Amino acid sequence: MAAGLKTVILLSVVLAVGFLLIILSCALWSNWLPLLVAITFVIAPLPNALFSHCGSDDFSGSYEPTGAVDLGRFLTSLIVVTGFAFPIVLTHSGVINTSACVMSIVGGGLVYGTILAYSQAFKQDESEFD
Repeated sequence: MAAGLKTVILLSVVLAVGFLLIILSCALWSNWLPLLVAITFVIAPLPNALFSHCGSDDFSGSYEPTGAVDLGRFLTSLIVVTGFAFPIVLTHSGVINTSACVMSIVGGGLVYGTILAYSQAFKQDESEFD
């Protein structure tokens, strides 16, 4: 499936809505702590992207997941769970409003979902000579 211009436009609109929700969750209640959720969801795919190529063998073409790949997946899931749990903990402690928590979680989910959709839509094959 070739990703085209419509895919890029759709993903950019969804990403903008996600960041808008996160910024509104901060600005409407004059508390900028939910902005940390945006940072969390932006850095969430990095461990998985960094460790995803550690299990491939260049000569045989086989791919077996190693401990490094599992570590990357674990760190990514840890950061994603932190991104969802952080606003809930802040709401439970009374630091942010419940509406700000919901907006921050929905916006963070949109940002992370956009990053995942972009990486799937524009995934390149491993072999460039086939």
